[in-house]
Amino acid sequence: MASGTPTGSIDPFLAFGREQTKSALSLQQEVLDAYERASRVWLERVKSELDLWSELAEKLAATHSVNDALEACVRSGAQQMQMTVTDGQRLFDECREVTQRVTHMLTNGLPKKEGI
Repeated sequence: MASGTPTGSIDPFLAFGREQTKSALSLQQEVLDAYERASRVWLERVKSELDLWSELAEKLAATHSVNDALEACVRSGAQQMQMTVTDGQRLFDECREVTQRVTHMLTNGLPKKEGI
């Protein structure tokens, strides 16, 4: 290394690079964790949908009248609609959470500008 090279002037750039790398890795891990949680929830949701329609099939097999069959279908349909509403809210919340995490990580990882 040459004796006239100012190594001290490179240190802030290295520190900034390290911080950016740590921020990027942290962001990646947070997003992956959020996706993992969402995957578990959606898998549970698929199971509950299968359970709902299996129960309907059992009820229909046990019915003795058209009215009983119609009532079972209407109740299952109403349950399915409620599940769909809940799914929409969950999806919205998950997207908002991921967006907030990404925004937070990106804005906190940026250097502060003077005067802002």
